[in-house]
Amino acid sequence: MTLDIILDADPEWDSNIRWDELARSAATAAIAESAFPQLAEGPRAVEISLRLAGDEEVRLLNAQWRGKDKPTNVLSFPMAEGAELAGATGEGPELMLGDIILAHGVCGREAEAKAFPIERHAAHLMVHGTLHLLGYDHEDEAQAADMEAREVRALARIGIANPYALEADA
Repeated sequence: MTLDIILDADPEWDSNIRWDELARSAATAAIAESAFPQLAEGPRAVEISLRLAGDEEVRLLNAQWRGKDKPTNVLSFPMAEGAELAGATGEGPELMLGDIILAHGVCGREAEAKAFPIERHAAHLMVHGTLHLLGYDHEDEAQAADMEAREVRALARIGIANPYALEADA
């Protein structure tokens, strides 16, 4: 698989962190733990757009697209449908999964509250966002449990401990 991460980061995001590499590993792990692992193993190129933004930009997008006038940690805007994802087994044009936007302030405050480095929390949000691009959601308990289990497995693939277990211990 060729995974293209189109990254755009505001200056407030630490430029010493290799966000592109972190995003690639997080997205690859999420894809492998999804119902569409062929996207990680197949010959077809896959693209994700990742925007590392400020809280105000995310607040505006959240208000416009979700009717919630506040910043949130991550927004995802899928571009591919389930049938397209399932059918992406061979050669073909680049598959655009969609856009993920992280809010720096929210991400930083959450990481600090959990005593995690920001890049660790951002990796979790990148996995979470990628799963949303792949059709997963957490609208009910069953969906939430499935998505959380996939997140935990994907994070383990990149050497990050279960953040939910750590939260339960706090």
